[in-house]
Amino acid sequence: MGALLQNFRNTVVVSLILALVMISGYAAYNEQMDQRFWEAVARWLHVVFGILWIGLLYYFNFVQIRKMPDIPAELKPAISKHIAPEALFWFRWAALFTLLAGLALALTKGHDYTMEVLSLGMAGGYMPESDPLYALLGAGVWLAIVMFLNVWVFIWPNQKIALGIVEADADRKAKAAKTAMLFSRTNMLLSLPMLVSMTMSQTLY
Repeated sequence: MGALLQNFRNTVVVSLILALVMISGYAAYNEQMDQRFWEAVARWLHVVFGILWIGLLYYFNFVQIRKMPDIPAELKPAISKHIAPEALFWFRWAALFTLLAGLALALTKGHDYTMEVLSLGMAGGYMPESDPLYALLGAGVWLAIVMFLNVWVFIWPNQKIALGIVEADADRKAKAAKTAMLFSRTNMLLSLPMLVSMTMSQTLY
């Protein structure tokens, strides 16, 4: 057991196998594997990728960005050349797959449902009994889309400069690091209202 847990890849593979066994157990009680089953699978994927994405967002903001000024200069390359690039790899791809899984989840409920959410309840004319609920969920979806765009359009391109993955002079690196930090903080700011929308909409409605 110790040998398994010391190997990251093998640990992930075994965890995934166990998850698939659990999913097959749910499939056994949903022999038709209907819309509700695939909705549940899509929600699981959405949650897994979302935890990885938001978890790394919080790591960057609660830990790395705050503590970097306290790290001695001779130790900072260990962060900037080894830890940060690896964390950013999982961060940006988790953001993409969270978004894709979320859209897949919406589509399992039908095209009309997806359009209502993305249009904040305005796709089919105003209906007071349901449209405010679509608007609340849709607001969270659009916050997540903005956060995803921030990752790929602003944070990652500027981090490549700040970390030296892309060649640049010291002034450009400093400016890129500040820009990446500000957009990362923007995503942290948006994350809590986004998560309110995602969790409360699914729980209450």
